Amino acid sequence: MRFSTKTLLVLGFTLLGILLFAQKTDSLQTKAVAFVTDKFPSTRVLNVEVSSVSPYKFSHELENVDLPDNKIRDFKQVKANANFYFLKKKNWTITTSLNYKFTHFEVDQPQQFSPNVNDKNDFHYHSEAVTATHISKLWNKMAIYTASVSVDGNENHFERIRGLLTGSIMLKVTAQIKLLLGVAVIVDPSAQIPAIPIITYEHKFKNGWIADVILPKRLMMKKDVFENGRFSFGSEMDMTSFYLNQENRTYEYRQTEINTGIVYEHKFGDFIGTFKSGLRTIPTARVFDMKDNFNDYFYKATPKSSYYINFGISYNPFMKSKK
Repeated sequence: MRFSTKTLLVLGFTLLGILLFAQKTDSLQTKAVAFVTDKFPSTRVLNVEVSSVSPYKFSHELENVDLPDNKIRDFKQVKANANFYFLKKKNWTITTSLNYKFTHFEVDQPQQFSPNVNDKNDFHYHSEAVTATHISKLWNKMAIYTASVSVDGNENHFERIRGLLTGSIMLKVTAQIKLLLGVAVIVDPSAQIPAIPIITYEHKFKNGWIADVILPKRLMMKKDVFENGRFSFGSEMDMTSFYLNQENRTYEYRQTEINTGIVYEHKFGDFIGTFKSGLRTIPTARVFDMKDNFNDYFYKATPKSSYYINFGISYNPFMKSKK
């Protein structure tokens, strides 16, 4: 299962019906985009994040042979996203997204880690996607369909072409509760599973707190604070992936991350500053030949939990349309 930026973009667009459900005019397409970009910083017009992780130990194995425990003594990332929205049709939205992630880490004993890994390592990953979203009705309820095609790679060349299809239906929408159910079909030979369910649930409580659940992506509680701030706590899933080119062969490193902690966002006009911190858990970290899938790995690591800190700034002109 892959939760790259393009995947988050498509999952985010399944929420379009929450606003469109009670609206019928073309001009409210922009308000729908405002709702999605508020949920997912990576879908905003421009988003930049810098993160750092505390040192952590990990156990690992190569070709099913256990290796001595090792340690990541430094881990940093820079992520940038740019999105272009085309709102020209009543029931259609077309989006182009450009995404880049720089990963730097240092290993205590690099010779025991993985192919093409040295003492200090810098890896570049990029992906480009085009997503089409269509709004219609199914069983007299709002239905949202998306199709996404993307390509990704590193600084050397492009590596994979992927596709993602989703279908969702709005089951309930009131002033307090919004419920959306759907499924995502992953067109990618390296995916762990071919399809995943999508559950979106939002509940506004009388005390100002909001339950924001988007499974399998995140589980958060949010509340507006001060004049332009918002505080959140909970868990979010993320992914780090990059390609390793060696001797005319290409390998992929991929790890799933669960970040549990706090988030504070503050608006400065059309800009939003973000601070995140908490505990990072990595359930899986694997290296496999690009011709194989995630389950056909030859290297596996099991990292210990570590602490993370993240700073971000994004530009979102759609915020004004939410009012």
